[in-house]
Amino acid sequence: MDVPSTEAPYRREEARAAAGWAWSAGALAIAALIAAPILSVLWLAFHPTENIWPHLLSTTLPRYLGNTLALAALTGAFAAAVGTGAAWLIAMYRFPGSRALEWLLLLPLSVPAFVGAWALVDFLEYAGPVQSGLRATFGWATARDYWFPDVKTRLGAAVVLASALYPYVYLLARAAFREQPGGAYEVARALGTAGPRLFWRVGLPLARPAIAAGTAIVMMETVADYGVVSYFSVQTLTTGIFTTWLELRNAGGAAQIACLILGLVLALVAVERASRNRLRHYQSARQPRPVARMALTGWRGAAAGLACAAPIAAGFALPVGVMGWHAAHAPGAFVAPGLVRALTHTLTTACTAAAITVALALMMVYGARMAGRGLPRHLLPVTALGYAAPGAVLAVGLLIPLAALDHWLADGLLAATGHDPGLLLTGSAAAIVLAYVVRFFAIAQGSTDAAFGRVSPSLPMAARSLGRTAGGTLRAVYLPLMRGTVGSALLLVFVDCVKELPATLLLRPFNYETLATRAQEQASLERLSEASPAALLIIAVGLVAVAFLARATREKARR
Repeated sequence: MDVPSTEAPYRREEARAAAGWAWSAGALAIAALIAAPILSVLWLAFHPTENIWPHLLSTTLPRYLGNTLALAALTGAFAAAVGTGAAWLIAMYRFPGSRALEWLLLLPLSVPAFVGAWALVDFLEYAGPVQSGLRATFGWATARDYWFPDVKTRLGAAVVLASALYPYVYLLARAAFREQPGGAYEVARALGTAGPRLFWRVGLPLARPAIAAGTAIVMMETVADYGVVSYFSVQTLTTGIFTTWLELRNAGGAAQIACLILGLVLALVAVERASRNRLRHYQSARQPRPVARMALTGWRGAAAGLACAAPIAAGFALPVGVMGWHAAHAPGAFVAPGLVRALTHTLTTACTAAAITVALALMMVYGARMAGRGLPRHLLPVTALGYAAPGAVLAVGLLIPLAALDHWLADGLLAATGHDPGLLLTGSAAAIVLAYVVRFFAIAQGSTDAAFGRVSPSLPMAARSLGRTAGGTLRAVYLPLMRGTVGSALLLVFVDCVKELPATLLLRPFNYETLATRAQEQASLERLSEASPAALLIIAVGLVAVAFLARATREKARR
């Protein structure tokens, strides 16, 4: 008589435990990879080869810091006002064109802020259509005959950045206004509160956490910007990194400025979270009635439509129109030498980085879930630091260690084979791809973590009980159910990689161009005709992401 073996169940349990440890170890390794550039920046800042911090502190650093803080505050205020106002009109009122404007307000997301800067200056400069029209209308001969404001100022930079970044506030504020209970507004109207007072007393207090979150994102992107501030000659901390590193040849000083930027960004995150923690609003257990949208007709409807159309014109129509005008008057620029190569480089690096980022995010989140409440789960928030760190900061943290590793690998291969392979990492696009992965890992990680949470736990448990391994469960159960989220994450990371400028400028190999760097180089030489094809291609890629985002938002609203 055969006796059933009792060792098989224990072996299966040991195999499952070993698989869990393997996934957890992989999650820890990925978290270390994402956090390494930040740690590298800190190490370089506290161990500089030449400490120029006292010199920076007594000369240029106060100006860098003052301009950065003022620009972030101005941009945040402008974007909050525009995004919140547009969201209130769209969520609370019906007027001619409101349904189309609801989605058209997202279009500036497809336009990099530096393209908007070039377009605004070209439109308003002395030889531009505005001043030329004024001179022709009033008979002025030279600039001495009239006064016109200078566009290339800190205020002008704030207007450009707010025009490109206000959709972050608009998206969150619109969702917050729509999720508010309609009963609160009905009670307020019954008590005599209407018009602007309804916004200030009911709508704004309830939506303030969402508005604060969107404004914090805008201010973080402003602190990280390089294209707009360099073109407008506004000296900020980001331009200070480029000056200290590339002109003064001092990586330690650049790392010290990078730490200051990182500190500002983390302070913004802390303030935003503190503001949300102090404001708590709860809904009843019953499904609340949605807010009833009021109809605006006549001049009020027209004014609401114009108010919503104005940011679209400034953030999308003007940049696309100016770039399109230059491209139409110089069609040969589309076949200029180097454009196809820059497009190829852009698509190659962005596709590679997006695929690696999403794959690592899947492994990280799945490994953390396999570990339960262990260390990998606690490290998930740490991996979001890369998105908070500007591209210039990551470039400082990556280039020095990668250069040292490159030389070590080259020396080892030369000693072993007698052949010098050259610089394998910093001499290729590998450094750019790694910077993209670290910079945008939080986007993929947040999306996949939310998608894992929407899968019923009974499904993977059933798969494991039927003999599926951890990897087999991921492939057979999770990935088919998360296909849409994974596709969204791939697209969003891809588009952000296409638009990333500071990290690409600092980490690209010699004579290596992407669409962003090619457009930046041509625009810095005042050759907008040569810059326009690359700029339009970047916008076209961004439009795909905006269309996908609008479609996903519309489907979610229907559910």
